[in-house]
Amino acid sequence: MNIAPLTPDEIPGPVAVITGGTSRERDRSLLSGAAVAASLTRHRIPHYLVDPAGPDLPGQLRGASCAFLAIAGTGAEDGLLQGVLDTLGVPYTGSGVLASAIGMHKPTAKTVVAAEGVPVADGELVSAGTTSFAWDDLGWPVIVKPVSEGGSVGMAIARDETELAAIVKASTDDLLVERLHPGLSVTVGVIENEGSLVALPPLEARTPTTGFYSYEAKRNPALHEYVCPARVPAATRDLLHTYAIITHEALGCSTYSRSDFMVDEDGAIVWLEVNTLPGLSPTGNMATMAQVAGIDYDQLVALILRPTLARVRKEGAAGAVSQ
Repeated sequence: MNIAPLTPDEIPGPVAVITGGTSRERDRSLLSGAAVAASLTRHRIPHYLVDPAGPDLPGQLRGASCAFLAIAGTGAEDGLLQGVLDTLGVPYTGSGVLASAIGMHKPTAKTVVAAEGVPVADGELVSAGTTSFAWDDLGWPVIVKPVSEGGSVGMAIARDETELAAIVKASTDDLLVERLHPGLSVTVGVIENEGSLVALPPLEARTPTTGFYSYEAKRNPALHEYVCPARVPAATRDLLHTYAIITHEALGCSTYSRSDFMVDEDGAIVWLEVNTLPGLSPTGNMATMAQVAGIDYDQLVALILRPTLARVRKEGAAGAVSQ
């Protein structure tokens, strides 16, 4: 894939790299922000870091030509930050308000994706405070996750109704309870290149210690191992690519996304969720898949930023948030 490096003459003004934030994924966001900033330095692109956890976000963004969203979690990946930036007139990388909000709310995203023919995990929505569970078709164990969190935050396994009741009682969030599908945990990145969507090689996350790709396993290199390309047959790989692109388009994602799947030993696939702002640490899922596809980290950053720069030029928004 021929990807030209970014050049300073593409940039009408400094890029605000938005990172940090107040979500439970702040640590992951800070890693992404530092890596993106280092890449922009190598590109000789003027930039500065912005943390929404700090005061006066509009003031921090004054003078920026656009924003690079190296951030994740609630308040950032769910459309809230995107809405603020739209109001301020600051173009930004990644998906807009609607795709971000739908993608972050797992039950809604599943409904949209399933309507396009992508097989999704069986599940039930459980409101906070629920004490009885009426279904009998999910079986045990089940996996439990907050309806609007990413990064495996709050995810747990319940092996029976007693464990499920304890998890629900301890949570202040509405929860999605899904059948725990056995098999390989696989993720597939999608990225836009010159107007076309390209699916990256599937990545398998192996977690022999924890048994599933938990919050702790994602953040501790000793608890996970990445295998890319994933150990799946070519036909399964092609289907994963197809499903990831269908998801991206169905949800209205922009520039890039990442879909998570389970693949059982017979090759059956179920879609779990989408990440509309995948983490961008140099050793993370998205960067690893890109590297296997022949796209180095600086090229990945260029691919993500370039569509936003094109919008800036097209809309004549050379700038800056007005004083």
